[in-house]
Amino acid sequence: MIDSDSAVVELRSYFVRRRNCLLVRGRFTDLYMDYYLHLMQHGIQNEEPQDSMLKEAFAAMALHLASRPHDEKCAWTIHVQQPLLNLFVTGGGYPIAQMTGRVFTDDVKDMGRSLFIAQTTRTQHPSRQSMVEFQGLDMLHSVESFYHQSEQRPTRYFRLPEEDYVQISAEPDADLEWLRNLKLEEIAELDQAEELSLLETRACRFLCGCTLDRLFPMLGRLSEDDLDYIFEDGHANLTCPRCGAKYRASKEYFEQWKATMSPS
Repeated sequence: MIDSDSAVVELRSYFVRRRNCLLVRGRFTDLYMDYYLHLMQHGIQNEEPQDSMLKEAFAAMALHLASRPHDEKCAWTIHVQQPLLNLFVTGGGYPIAQMTGRVFTDDVKDMGRSLFIAQTTRTQHPSRQSMVEFQGLDMLHSVESFYHQSEQRPTRYFRLPEEDYVQISAEPDADLEWLRNLKLEEIAELDQAEELSLLETRACRFLCGCTLDRLFPMLGRLSEDDLDYIFEDGHANLTCPRCGAKYRASKEYFEQWKATMSPS
């Protein structure tokens, strides 16, 4: 994790008049800086292409969240068949969405195909999960496949210079031919060629929020024999499953935590 002073990235949503499409854009330089500070803090090194893939998944998730209801939270597990790895990205919250994620390369199950697995939760609504297949290593394409197959809502993603990303999604009665044929070079001048109306400004930041106290429940489910093994030298090494942060906890501190959790 990093502290709550992490940089805030602005996300702007526009309605594209006459095209009936929703456009969301953001520049993710500051979020990526906090992501790299997190990696340095915990001694994590993501090789290429995994590093770039995770960064683009962050951008796609942020734009997706900015186009969704305020109380919606999402988690994506993107299973890539070749090279065999999983990307995990999750986020939610309003007005500032907290986002985190990591790369898994060890002990990844071979699924035989690349899969995009999306889990969505929302207050007073049933949780939803969907799984779609995609091809290649382009994470923006994988999210487009999710929108097309699961959401049944045509959506395009565009990479612009200086880590600027754009998502354009079809609304009811959208000009689908315009959306399908939209080219990257047209995006930079879209505000001149089309009538854009600002709908909303949101924000996001890289922040997991993990702490030892939040990780201890994983140990609390283990047997005493397992705990003795884990704390063999008096300390246990814990890794956050969401962001990969590494912690070292003393058994004394863990026992103190258990005591506070025990019924009085």
